[in-house]
Amino acid sequence: HGCAALAPCCRHPMIPESPWRPGETHAVGSVPLPNNSETSVLALKARTLAGMASKTSSTNKPKRIAHAPSLQSTTLKRPVIPTEFGAKVPTNIRQRYLNIFIDECLKFCSSAQEAFDKALSEEKVAYERSTSRNIYLNVAVNTLKKLRSLAPNSPSKTSNKKVVSHEAVLGGKLAAKTSFTLNRSGSLRAEDLTGSALYRRLKEYLLTEDQLKENGYPMPHPEKAGRAIVFTAEEKKTTDSSCRICCRCGTEYMVSASGNCIRKEECLHHWGRLRKQKVPGGWETHYSCCSGAVGSPGCQVAKQHVQDGRKESLDGFVKTFEKLPATDGYPGIFALDCEMCYTKQGLELTRITVINSDLKVVYDTFVKPDNKVVDYNTRFSGVTEEDLANTSITLRDVQAVLLNMFSADTILIGHSLESDLFALKFIHCTVVDTSVVFPHRLGMPYKRALRTLMADYLKRIIQDNVEGHDSSEDARACMELMIWKIKEDAKVKR
Repeated sequence: HGCAALAPCCRHPMIPESPWRPGETHAVGSVPLPNNSETSVLALKARTLAGMASKTSSTNKPKRIAHAPSLQSTTLKRPVIPTEFGAKVPTNIRQRYLNIFIDECLKFCSSAQEAFDKALSEEKVAYERSTSRNIYLNVAVNTLKKLRSLAPNSPSKTSNKKVVSHEAVLGGKLAAKTSFTLNRSGSLRAEDLTGSALYRRLKEYLLTEDQLKENGYPMPHPEKAGRAIVFTAEEKKTTDSSCRICCRCGTEYMVSASGNCIRKEECLHHWGRLRKQKVPGGWETHYSCCSGAVGSPGCQVAKQHVQDGRKESLDGFVKTFEKLPATDGYPGIFALDCEMCYTKQGLELTRITVINSDLKVVYDTFVKPDNKVVDYNTRFSGVTEEDLANTSITLRDVQAVLLNMFSADTILIGHSLESDLFALKFIHCTVVDTSVVFPHRLGMPYKRALRTLMADYLKRIIQDNVEGHDSSEDARACMELMIWKIKEDAKVKR
C-alpha cells in the first residue's frame, strides 16, 4: 500500500495535499489531524509517507567491485599433472597430493613460484620411488610429514591427555589386581618374543617338506653327497652345451668352452617385473620399469647377454648338521639375505648379511666370485666393482662360517630364501619364507615383493636407494615382518 498512498485517487480526502519531492521527508507531527475518530488511520498514512520518503532519499553508496583473485589464492595457476595412459599411479591421486604439497610449501616458501617448484620436485621424487599405488601413498604421506615439519610454528605432538585403560574403567582401583574376564596383557609384549619363546612361535610357520619342494628349495641328493636336487627345475630347451638363453631378454647366444660369449651382442631388456593392471574391458600386462607392453622393445641396454645358471650347477653344496642343544635352550633364529652378480657361468654370490632376532647384524661380508664378473648387477645388488676390489673371502669361507653358526634346527628367515640358498650352495630345511607366509592373491608362481609387504603391513618404505638394495635392510625387514605376523595372529587366536 506504500505506492498506492502516493496516487491522487487513493489519497484520503481529509489529508491536505502538499508537494513532495525526492529527498524530502515529512515528520509525522506535520500532518494535520481533523478529528480524533480518524487518528489511527491518519497516523498510519503519515508513517507510510515518512517511510517512503526515507527509502527514496538519495544517499552516496560505493560502487560494487568484482573480486579479483590473487595468484596465491587461485587454483588455475597451479601446476597440473599430465594424464598418462597406463600410469602406475592414477593421475587424480598424484594431483591431490601435489595440491596438498603446494599448500604446505606456501607456508614456508618466500614466493608462490618457489612453493610450486618445491612441491613439484617432492611429488616427482615420490612418484619415481614408487612402483605401485600403495607404495606411492606411503611415500606421499612421509613426504607430507616432512613438509609439515619445515613449516614455522608447527604444532607439537605432545599431549597432556591422561590415558585410562579399559580395565580401569571396568574395575576401578581394583583393576590392577583383578581380571574381569579380560586379558590384561592385551597383546604380546616385546619381551615375550625373544629367545626360546620366539622360536616356539616361529615353528608354526616352518615350511613343510612339500612346500620346500614346491617352492624349488635345494634338497639333498639321495645318493650323491655334496650334490643338491631340485624338484621344480625346468627342462633345458637346448641340448647344445655351447648355446645359452639370456635370462634377461630371452635371446639365445653362443659361448665358448670357457663360458665367454663368442659374439659381442648388446642385451636389450626390461629390468622391471610384469604387472597386471585393470583397464576398461579387461586386464593389461605391462612392465613396471617403463609401462611397456609385453613384447615391446627393452628399455635397458647391457653390454652382453647373461644367464642364471644356479640350478644347473648343483655340485659343491653343503648341508647343516645336527648339534647338541645350546646352553640357552634353543638352536637360534636368524634372517639372511644375499646379493649376487652375473659372471660368465651365471649368478654368483657377492655379499651376505645375517642378523639375529634382536635385529643386530652378526655376519656381513663381501664375497669374491669364483668366475670372471661380466655384470655387477648394481641396480639390484648395490655391489660395485670397488666393493669387490680388495675382497679375498670366497664362497667356501662363507660356507664354513655358516656351518659353524647354524645347526640343522636353526630357523632361517628370508624372502624367497631358496634363491639365497642356491647362491650359497647351502642345504637347510628349517626355513620360514615370508613369500609363502604372505602369499600372492593369485597363488603360485606369483609372489609378492618384499618392498610391497613392508609398505602394506608395516607402513614402511624399503629398497628406495637408487644405488641398489641393501642386504642388511632386506634381512631386517624379513625378521620384522615375522614378528609382526606372530603378534597379529595372536590377536585372532584370543
